[in-house]
Amino acid sequence: MPQVPYLDVGHPMRRVYIGKVIAHIAVGESGDRLLKAAQVLETLTGQKPAFRKAKRTIKEFGIKRGENIACMVTLRGEKAYEFLKRALAAVDYTIRRSSIDEHGNFAFGIREHIHIPGTKYDPSIGIFGMDVIVALERPGYRVARRRRRRSSIGKGHLVTREEAIEFITEVLGAKVV
Repeated sequence: MPQVPYLDVGHPMRRVYIGKVIAHIAVGESGDRLLKAAQVLETLTGQKPAFRKAKRTIKEFGIKRGENIACMVTLRGEKAYEFLKRALAAVDYTIRRSSIDEHGNFAFGIREHIHIPGTKYDPSIGIFGMDVIVALERPGYRVARRRRRRSSIGKGHLVTREEAIEFITEVLGAKVV
């Protein structure tokens, strides 16, 4: 069981906790600007980001298929919870109801990374916006990811939208509008 806070709903297998938090910056071009975005992600999260490639060529934007155009970091456990608390402070602890899907995952955007508490503006790097995606899960979700005897998770065990809203309000202290 992870050491991060969780929503207790009675039975230990029904607890809801943060499975992972993904921070994503899409620049739309490779080169120096993408490396600066990766540097921003590394300073914010303390992990080395992974680069993402373009799926298709778009001539109007000057994007070629297979070119690195974005970077992302996946955080789990205590690191995920700490980063999420700081990221929520950047959006005034508010999440739109339409940002929560039927499986309890939610996402929000941060317009400028300097809004996150503890970050300072560096003129040599610039300002980047980012997306933060949060996946909520319960104990037992490992059966869908394991290598041997992989299985699907039953509908009754999935996190619902209402449980996600309860988690956001009670555990994270944010409001859903």
